Amino acid sequence: ENISNFSLNITDCTQVVVPEEVFFTVAAAGILENLLILIAVVRNKNLHLPMYFFICSLAISDMLGSLYKTLENIFIILCKMGYLTRHGDFEKKLDDAMDSMFILSLLGSIFSLLAIAADRYITIFYALRYHNIMTLRRALVILAIIWAFCAGSSIAIALFSYEAATVIPFTILFPLMMFFILCLYVHMFLLARSHAKKIASLPSSTVHHRTNMKGAITLTIFLGVFLCCWAPFVLHILLARFCPHNPYCACYMSIFHVNGTLIMCNAIINPMIFAFRSPELRSTFRKMFYCPR
Repeated sequence: ENISNFSLNITDCTQVVVPEEVFFTVAAAGILENLLILIAVVRNKNLHLPMYFFICSLAISDMLGSLYKTLENIFIILCKMGYLTRHGDFEKKLDDAMDSMFILSLLGSIFSLLAIAADRYITIFYALRYHNIMTLRRALVILAIIWAFCAGSSIAIALFSYEAATVIPFTILFPLMMFFILCLYVHMFLLARSHAKKIASLPSSTVHHRTNMKGAITLTIFLGVFLCCWAPFVLHILLARFCPHNPYCACYMSIFHVNGTLIMCNAIINPMIFAFRSPELRSTFRKMFYCPR
């Protein structure tokens, strides 16, 4: 808040404010959509596969992001009404808890996308050994390790968020992981044709390969949407830490509320991508909303 007030004095850019009604509506929609994904996977035993468990992990991360923004706006409203103070001990602990939830959402999304990308890679290039490599038990162990690491990191980063030694690794992790996932996808698409020729003689290999490539394209769309929605907010964190008094940085930070809205939009777009591109999920949703004859 102090940075925002100071930035208004050194830049001509007016702060863009998103109405609270928009925040709550977008956040509620994101939570509801991702909750439907979780329910669909739980109810349909055909979806009890490693890939869909990784998708559920991403859905949980999106829900945490929407929940964080909802609680943050409730906290701001209560402060404006005088029920809470901005510098009390309870409020400080509450703010740290919400910051930890936000970092957990970001780290969970990054590592869930990485797990999904690795799963697609194994599915395409090790199709005949996929079920031996990526078993359900192994997928659950991977998810347990991911969330244990993300939870510990989020608590540590939230407690020491004012230290440059904490902010720098956190902000470097985002582009580093995105670059690694991007390289994985580029390698995946470059070798897809040559790999398809090797297994073309096998029964139903063409159909299986097309299905896997369709999944890879879906997850590539996922990655692009994630970058568009999260990158502006990560850039805001960097600018707020290293050049809060620069007029150009302050001008960019004036759209803080817009960047926060983009994060919640990511939680809405992700389930829509899978709902439209996954026949299994579409069938499950139809059974959930329409009583079968």
